[in-house]
Amino acid sequence: MEIVRAGATPSGKGPADWFTGTVRIDPLFNPFDKERVQGALVSFEPGARTAWHTHPLGQTLIVTTGRGYVQTWGGSIEEIHPGDVVWFPPGEKHWHGASAEAAMSHIAIQESKDGKAVDWMEHVSDEQYGAR
Repeated sequence: MEIVRAGATPSGKGPADWFTGTVRIDPLFNPFDKERVQGALVSFEPGARTAWHTHPLGQTLIVTTGRGYVQTWGGSIEEIHPGDVVWFPPGEKHWHGASAEAAMSHIAIQESKDGKAVDWMEHVSDEQYGAR
């Protein structure tokens, strides 16, 4: 058995290449193991969001606090709340982040395929984000 105590793994700032706004990433499990499932608590300040991206084996989000948005390419923006679980199938282009008025945190879980868990793409524009 192994117990990783809360706060034992340092938080990191979400890189500007992958996020718009202020985002904090707290690794939960297997943050550097490219051959396994990975999990992190991702916290978005109001208006912060990911860039468009896909996952080779899909992604599950479990919303823990706040109010946020998710969108798939060509789909409508959907509001998400604590307790909501969002599944993005493999290869589905999407983004997620906080609402403009409230912060939001979620647990993000994804598996690696051939050593890669995510393919990052272009940033979500302010126009795309505001098209609610």
